[in-house]
Amino acid sequence: MSEQGTGKLGTLYGLGVGPGDPELITVKAFRILKESPVIAYPRKKMGAKSYALTITELYVNTEEKVMLGLTFPMTRDREALELQWNRTVSMVWEHLEQGKDVAFVTEGDPMIYSTYIHLMRLMKERHPEVQMISIPGISSVNASASRLGIPLADGDEQIAIVPATDDYETMRRAVESHDCIVFIKVAKVIDLMLHVLGDLGLVDKASVLTKVTSAEEMIWRDIRELQGRELEYLTLMVVRK
Repeated sequence: MSEQGTGKLGTLYGLGVGPGDPELITVKAFRILKESPVIAYPRKKMGAKSYALTITELYVNTEEKVMLGLTFPMTRDREALELQWNRTVSMVWEHLEQGKDVAFVTEGDPMIYSTYIHLMRLMKERHPEVQMISIPGISSVNASASRLGIPLADGDEQIAIVPATDDYETMRRAVESHDCIVFIKVAKVIDLMLHVLGDLGLVDKASVLTKVTSAEEMIWRDIRELQGRELEYLTLMVVRK
């Protein structure tokens, strides 16, 4: 851990706290949470509850820590995003500069489609002297396989992790090209995915999971039930051919 008051910079940790079940956190992540004076967590808007924070709060006394809520707006406005990211990097740097370690918590794994990735890149650009350490976590991809009892890959099989989009041809090629596909961010395009799988005769080879391993977990093995349904953002689909 970094020494405070000695001129040394703090360390920035990207800390994976797992997919939802609080027990699916590593011993190392637990130790760093306990030792880090600053806990940073992502939130979509001011006052919003963070999924990662909900897990974290079970392991630390938030009154003994600096709890740094970092807002990541859900927008494609480049100017607004750049402004917010600049503010976020500055907020984290303020503590690192004082020699305080900052643990940025994220659900799943910090190196798989997480907000930590962009924070890490920007911090490297602006403050390359900062030490950054990623602590791997159990991702929703791994957790889904365990909850379904389905191996993601065996032998020479190929697996893909694909962000679902409203591009029919791209989604179809992803299914055709791999033995197993995990589609993340599938909630907004569930009807299109049903169309793709229906055309390929693979509807019965797919399952959908929301907030896997958490107390709010939902699992659909017959995904036909989801036609026209609104789903939570943290929803993925596993297709095992």
